[in-house]
Amino acid sequence: MFNIFQNKTYVVGKDIPQQDIKEFYHTYSNINFNAKYQRYYFYVENGQPMFFHETRERPNDYGFLTEEDTTKKGSFALTKEEWDQFYSLIQNGTVEKRKESNETGDAGPWMYLYWTKDQDQYQEYHFPSYEQAKEFEAFCIELSNRQ
Repeated sequence: MFNIFQNKTYVVGKDIPQQDIKEFYHTYSNINFNAKYQRYYFYVENGQPMFFHETRERPNDYGFLTEEDTTKKGSFALTKEEWDQFYSLIQNGTVEKRKESNETGDAGPWMYLYWTKDQDQYQEYHFPSYEQAKEFEAFCIELSNRQ
């Protein structure tokens, strides 16, 4: 019997169909000068695709950001067209076994895709290209500007 978990890399759109996606996190965190934290979170709640965003900023300062540093936050339901656009923007990206990277000290972004056939083993997402990552971020900014 074929076991899909024999592979080490899964491709969104080939191995992971849209209906299998449960959650997608995109998080950036800079604790250096002009500290900033940004999270974009796509998820499905009771069959409805949703979007959550949170921005925390401390201009001209350093350090870890807290709830008091929140400058923008919101969540709302996505239309079918927006959910389809989200999926098209992560398509052809790869999902690999999650590796902890706290020791690297970089700001990210860290991206995780949770999907129904994963069994909590393969979640670390990578865009197929820099251009696609930038398109995705522009889409998230557009959505987050609603609130």
